[in-house]
Amino acid sequence: MTSSQIEIQLIASIVAAACALPGVFLVLRKMSLISDAISHSILPGIVIGFFITHDLNSPINILLAAATGIVTVVLVEFIQKTGLVKEDTAIGLVFPAMFSIGVILIALNANDVHLDIDAVLVGELAFTPFDRMIVSNIDLGPKALWVMGSILVVTITLLIVFFKELKISTFDEGLATALGFSPVILHYGLMSVASVTTVGAFDAVGAILVVALMIAPAATVYLLTDNLKKMLVGSVAVAVFSAISGYWLAHILDASIAGAITTVLGFIFLMAYLFAPTRGVLSVLYRKKQQRKEVMLLTFLLHIQNHEEEEERHVNHLNGHINWHEVRAQSVLELASKNNLISISKGVITLTKKGFDFSQQAIQYITDNERSEIENMKEELFLFRG
Repeated sequence: MTSSQIEIQLIASIVAAACALPGVFLVLRKMSLISDAISHSILPGIVIGFFITHDLNSPINILLAAATGIVTVVLVEFIQKTGLVKEDTAIGLVFPAMFSIGVILIALNANDVHLDIDAVLVGELAFTPFDRMIVSNIDLGPKALWVMGSILVVTITLLIVFFKELKISTFDEGLATALGFSPVILHYGLMSVASVTTVGAFDAVGAILVVALMIAPAATVYLLTDNLKKMLVGSVAVAVFSAISGYWLAHILDASIAGAITTVLGFIFLMAYLFAPTRGVLSVLYRKKQQRKEVMLLTFLLHIQNHEEEEERHVNHLNGHINWHEVRAQSVLELASKNNLISISKGVITLTKKGFDFSQQAIQYITDNERSEIENMKEELFLFRG
């Protein structure tokens, strides 16, 4: 592995980590689309900064681009608060307008400057090792590494210092206000960090990958845990893993590194979306299937309990009396028998003590509507085994 390959992977990993941290709070605050808006609308800030400094690498460019990102957020919220349109509509109005202004400024005044719109959107990590930071004739490494490394350190420091305030304001703005925090200041502070991170990653990875790295890792881990600290650590881990895996995928396929990283992020999210233990599609479908079984079983037990006539409790007439198909009636009968809730003598079904206790507790559960009670009942009575 060459030094350039190591540097590319290191830059990709640092960019991924720096984007993932603010992305967690954007996802939790249901502001994922704002990252897309910021990543596109900061272009005018970069162009104006270049007009002032005539240097694409000037820190002023980052400050002006970050300010443009904040302006974007302010405009989106202003339009949204009018009540005439929703947030997604406001974002769809603001960021294309801001991005278009940047494109027009480039076309009119910067045709001879290397500020390629395609590079801005897609980025090219493979070129980052060639843009070096040289101080007193000493090569300190790629500039992107220093820029994004500094942003990552600042982001982690701010996260540690304001973790409690961010956590409370994210989940309960009213409580944050009551405790003396300012949700507005925290909100715009978060937007500032997101803007600066986006600007720093702009040249290296482009706008599209910035959005993917901010949202996809957080969205993936959100399906796996409800713990904020675990979500932060997990999002960084997913982002870094995707960055390194995406690089090698691009190396094997001789394809775009940014495109490969985004593909890996999409694949990981798809796996979580399908197979997450509690929120995955398959888990939800399985749980709904089990809940339908529970409802049918309870209906069956209550029917047996409320009828003393043998005809009503006879196996051969079960599907007719409860109005079930024969296959469904047979499956519920087998489930009740497997869990020792019923006994069958000469085709007549009778509740066991366990079945009677369960049906009584289930009626109480329905009356009280205690969500967790039925889970305790299933554990206590060893139900639904096998």
